[in-house]
Amino acid sequence: MGSLSIWHWIVVIAVVLLLFGRGKISDLMGDVAQGIKAFKKGMQDDDKVADNKSEPVKSIDHTASQAPAARSDVGSKAV
Repeated sequence: MGSLSIWHWIVVIAVVLLLFGRGKISDLMGDVAQGIKAFKKGMQDDDKVADNKSEPVKSIDHTASQAPAARSDVGSKAV
């Protein structure tokens, strides 16, 4: 009962083609393909920008034995 037979799919495809037409569907698929290409190009550009940074990578030393100093610019608040 829950699965769709081949006849159901044929009817669905026929209705979609009648509503949108063959030209609109191919235009839509072309637009989707262009969007995917633009997305991939943007991702590659982001990787190139990240690789070209001249600033050294900063890291946090987790083995520091001193506790951080308390901030003096924060006002006291009653909790």
